[in-house]
Amino acid sequence: MLISIAIMLMTGMAAGWVCKKLRLPALLGMLLTGIMLGPYALNLIDTSILNISAELRRIALIIILARAGLSLDMADLKRVGRPAVLMCFVPACFELLGMMLLAPRLLGISVLDAAIMGAVVGAVSPAVIVPKMLKLMEEGCGTAKSIPQMILAGASVDDVFVIVLFSAVTGLATGESISPVHFITIPVSIILGIGLGLLAGWLLAGYFKRIHIHDTVKVLIILCLSFVLVSLEDLYSHLIPFSALIAIMALGIALQKISQNTARRLADKCNKLWIPAELLLFILVGASFDIRYALGAGKEAVLLILAVLLFRMAGVFCCLVKTNLTVSERLFCMLAYMPKATVQAAIGGIPLAMGLPCGTIVLTVAVLSIVITAPLGAFLIDCTYKKLLKPG
Repeated sequence: MLISIAIMLMTGMAAGWVCKKLRLPALLGMLLTGIMLGPYALNLIDTSILNISAELRRIALIIILARAGLSLDMADLKRVGRPAVLMCFVPACFELLGMMLLAPRLLGISVLDAAIMGAVVGAVSPAVIVPKMLKLMEEGCGTAKSIPQMILAGASVDDVFVIVLFSAVTGLATGESISPVHFITIPVSIILGIGLGLLAGWLLAGYFKRIHIHDTVKVLIILCLSFVLVSLEDLYSHLIPFSALIAIMALGIALQKISQNTARRLADKCNKLWIPAELLLFILVGASFDIRYALGAGKEAVLLILAVLLFRMAGVFCCLVKTNLTVSERLFCMLAYMPKATVQAAIGGIPLAMGLPCGTIVLTVAVLSIVITAPLGAFLIDCTYKKLLKPG
């Protein structure tokens, strides 16, 4: 295992450095590293790592969401208002609709199978978007109109909405009926997640004020509490629905509200943790990519992914109607809201594990969507934000 980790990290860093020199996003190099070292190519990654890859990817996501919460200013987000709320669900609905319209024609699957595929592909990736938006906030690009904050918050809630939709449509595919309860859980899980996170952040802030400990220890306490929240969601979400990912962000926001200086220092610590976490996340995502399935899906799958992205961009455009954003700023939001990785890597294989007939093609399209949209979205954000956004 140790040799595999060393090979993954060294090769991933080298490939990321090469991509940066070629003016490409570093995560493209990490994805290609995972594909090259994975079980479908050179097979140099130890199976014990692959067996826990889902947990490792989740840890990476927790780190970046904790950092986002510590950096997100709610006052900026309140100024955005309605568009921030719409961004949480409208683009995903547009993409799901596009998938249901196009997938049966391009791939020859049923409308229900297309809905399952749309629910997998429809979520944006906080792991790609959050670091980019934090970078924009640090540089002050678009912050005068709170554009990075709007995209950051929307991407986090979007995942909750899409995962609930996924549970509903897969339940329908296995013979269960969809009841209003499936959709009531969406606002309930968001509200309870925010409340639980704010409470945890308030308690931690009081503890940090009374007990003097190093910032590194504080970050470890936050991460441990975040792991507990995620585990509780896995165990008890069927009884009390709440979003652990939103709770983690809310925890950081509460800490920042009470002690901004402490939150800033902790965000810097999380930023350092993100360096190895990002490598592991995207290398392991690349390792799940089966080249044979991708070749079997053919150009129709690629065309489908690109076409439903247009539906998503149309959804983002609708969210921004009657705002004070310029045409170039709206275009940036449409481009920045396309990357996919985290949710697709997490749930893309579930239909196959459930034995659904569409499982193989859903997994193939999910991984293809990561390979296409994650580097493309990151590349477009990096190349356009200075041209399309005004400095704060």
